[in-house]
Amino acid sequence: MARLMQAPRPDIDVMPAKRRAGFAMFMLLGMLTAGCSTSMLGLGGKDDVDSNLVTSTVAPAGAASDAETQSDALTVRNAVSSADLSALDSSALAWANADTGSRGAISGLTEFNEQGVVCRKFTTTRERFDGITLYQGRACMISPGIWQMTAFAPT
Repeated sequence: MARLMQAPRPDIDVMPAKRRAGFAMFMLLGMLTAGCSTSMLGLGGKDDVDSNLVTSTVAPAGAASDAETQSDALTVRNAVSSADLSALDSSALAWANADTGSRGAISGLTEFNEQGVVCRKFTTTRERFDGITLYQGRACMISPGIWQMTAFAPT
């Protein structure tokens, strides 16, 4: 007669104790060594490091190119020279340069007369992708309607 296959009974241990202990040790060893690398085992070292890889860096904040700095200075000069000081009070004057992506806020804008020349001094922030820098500046009217930036430097 044909023998019928029976499902294992839950009360009968399917895996022998020796095999269970070996399996448990294998799992434990696997978990303990999961985070190991070849250098931890003494197989790797400095000789395995790829020293041919060359990367680039981003210049620190305030180290913009001369052309970008000049372009931003012109934008700030235009904002400073066209500002109505009587309407400005103590609020900051915003500026943005679409050519460089820089922007900032001009504060402490004051006008004074230096040997018959009208000048305006100010403090401004310059916000760029690489950080924010604080600048001190001065613009003077060299002839009617023509202003020149005489100082623009990070503090």
